[in-house]
This record gives sequence, C-alpha cells and structure tokens, in this order.
Amino acid sequence: MLIRSFLFSCLLFLTAIPMQAQSPLPVILDTDIAGDYDDVGAMTLLHAFADKGEAKILAVISCNAFETTVPTISVLNTYFKRPDIPIGITHKAKPDMDCPQQWAQAIIAKYPHRVRSNKEAEEAVSLYRRILVAQPDHAVTIITIGFFTNLADLLQSGPDQYSPLSGRALVQQKVKALVAMATSVPPGKEKGREYNVYVDTEAARAVFEQWETPITLSPLEVGEQLHTGIPLTKDAAITDSPVKDAFSIALEKDKNTQGRMSWDQTAVLVAIKTPQPWFNERKINLRIEADGSNTLIPGERFTLLELKEGEKLKLQEYIESLMHHQPK
Repeated sequence: MLIRSFLFSCLLFLTAIPMQAQSPLPVILDTDIAGDYDDVGAMTLLHAFADKGEAKILAVISCNAFETTVPTISVLNTYFKRPDIPIGITHKAKPDMDCPQQWAQAIIAKYPHRVRSNKEAEEAVSLYRRILVAQPDHAVTIITIGFFTNLADLLQSGPDQYSPLSGRALVQQKVKALVAMATSVPPGKEKGREYNVYVDTEAARAVFEQWETPITLSPLEVGEQLHTGIPLTKDAAITDSPVKDAFSIALEKDKNTQGRMSWDQTAVLVAIKTPQPWFNERKINLRIEADGSNTLIPGERFTLLELKEGEKLKLQEYIESLMHHQPK
C-alpha cells in the first residue's frame, strides 16, 4: 500500500512539471533568389516553420546582386508578416542576369514591401558578422541555397566593429551547422557538376576546405526528383499570394506542366527537421575542381543526403503542403 501511494505521488509530481517547449532554431538563409523560383518555395517553408515555432529567421542574405533580389526578399518577408527581418546582399554581381520569367518583377510591382532596392540592404558580410556575434555560441544554422560567395567572404573577413574575431573564428564560435543545396553526386559515379558550386568555384572551394562546423549537402540528384508548385497554382483558397503568383507566372512562362524541381526546399526542410524518414545519410568528402565540378573522395567531412526508395511521393507531398502555408 505504501509503495502504491509513493508511486502515485511520484506520478502526480511528474505530471505537474510543465513540459519545456523546444526553442526555435536560429537560422540565417543565404539565397540566390530571383534567378530561380524554388527559392520562393524555400522561403515559404522557412516562414511556415517560423510560424510553427520551429525556426527563428535571423536574416535573409543574397549571394547575387540582381536588381530584383532585395525587393523580392522584402515582398516575401512582408507577406509572411516579418517585414523587419534584416536583409543583406553581396556587392559582387554573380552572375550578371536577372529574373528571366519576370515573376519577380510582377510580385514586386503588385505586393507591399519595405526594402525597395538593393542599396537599402546591408552588405552581406557585415550583416553576417553583426547577427552572429549577438547569438549564443554554437547556436546558428546557416542554410545556403545559392552559391558560396558570401560564406567565403565571411571566412576571409577580419575583425571589425562587431567582433575582434576573424571570420573563421567567428563561424567556429557561433555556427552550429551549415546545410547547403549544392554539389552533384550521380549514383555510381565519382564526379558531378552543379550550378551553386561552379558559378563561384573559388568561393565553393574555400568553404569546402575551410568551414569548421558539420556540413550537410542536399545534392542536385535529390531536388530534381521532387516536383512542386502545380497544386499551389490551382488552389482556389489561396488568393493575393506572391508565392502562388511567382509559381503561376514562372511555370506558365516555362510551359511547365509537371512542377518545378525542388532543390532549395529540401535544404530548408532538413535544416529545420531531421533527415528522417525521407533520407539516408552518407559520410563523404569532396574535392572542388578548377572547372567547378566536384569529385568524390574518401572521407567523412560532409553528410550527403540520398532520397530513400519509396519516400519520393511522400516527401513531395509534404513539401507541397508547406508551400501552401498562409501567413498567420
């Protein structure tokens, strides 16, 4: 009887202890948005996770300098009711182009946004350093869904008004992990070539060699299997949405009836969630060649994602559902 009473008292005590809510993951997104529109899907996922309390968006930083880049980021942040998220941009224009399907120009003209030009955004490395120094040690996850220009410049940066640390030391102190949509590792082959790497080969090489936190790679072969956006464009319940408009305009211009390949969404998804149940994780190392290709070599430097057999449609549907997220 005494044992039963003791156990009952323990149960009451344990149930009275409030469950500690999981803190949102601090995230910086590095994007080449406006060159492609899977970045729009990726930003939508990130805002959806932020609305669920799973992510805290510290900044969105562009690795290109397209005329539409910063206004596009501002449109999306404003739409999801976070107009004050800091926006950064590189001062290096790589590559020299803009939004070919004109979806970015269309949503900029139609939707409200506070930051109206690239000149109003903070320089990329300065913003990285300002944001990182204010965070707890080993707390920040950086998601890169563009080329590596900003990250290489961050590593090479020196002490400034924000921190006496070098860029490498600051990254090592403040960053928890890097998740990148990058590289190509075709099944059964040792060499591949992928846009986010070869656009700025030297930057990619610097990051792959010098970055000192865990790195997870979502390669070309993952995102090209996942097609999203068509159901979004047909969802009559969603109106006055820059996300829906971007996909509708771009898919029509591309005469795409299958859906856009979802490279960038996978990186955001894995950064906030775990790779399970959708992915296998493989430890590898890679060498970046002079032509921007990557060669697989033995090692455990990177975690490479590989889509599990039988999970393609489930993952595609989950990403699609997140892309339908509406602002709170």
